[in-house]
Amino acid sequence: MKKQLVAYFSASGTTARVAKDLAKAAGADLYEIRPETPYTRADLNWQDKNSRSSLEMWDKNSRPTLADRDANIAEYDTVFVGFPIWWYVAPTIINSFLEAYDFSGKKIVLFATSGGSGFGKAVAGLQPSAPDAEIVEGALLNGRPNEAKLKAFAEKY
Repeated sequence: MKKQLVAYFSASGTTARVAKDLAKAAGADLYEIRPETPYTRADLNWQDKNSRSSLEMWDKNSRPTLADRDANIAEYDTVFVGFPIWWYVAPTIINSFLEAYDFSGKKIVLFATSGGSGFGKAVAGLQPSAPDAEIVEGALLNGRPNEAKLKAFAEKY
């Protein structure tokens, strides 16, 4: 039986709720990807060109520092990685997470929450951060997906 991990970054709690529901439905372990310096409301103001999130997203080399690096990735075959869509891609903290561990031979399944945009170029933006892993665009899991939908999603991978 494959061992699965649901790792997620959530700035406002929306992605956290979905990630917890997915982990429960899949019988997977759960891991929160946290920045060393938590984001404030002002940091997340996408309408402010000088907000922290805006500056990070404009700088493709930005790698926010992680609060910890204690995920035992070696234990897992499949890692579901969840995040809110920012500017049609994954927040750069997801690159930080992928670069902090060896994902060689792992399957990374992306899931995201979004106010209206799709995955855009998320896979292409993340692949260089885990070059020896298979990264697949999973699904947008907006709203409150029910347990059956989440279980079917997890079983697909």
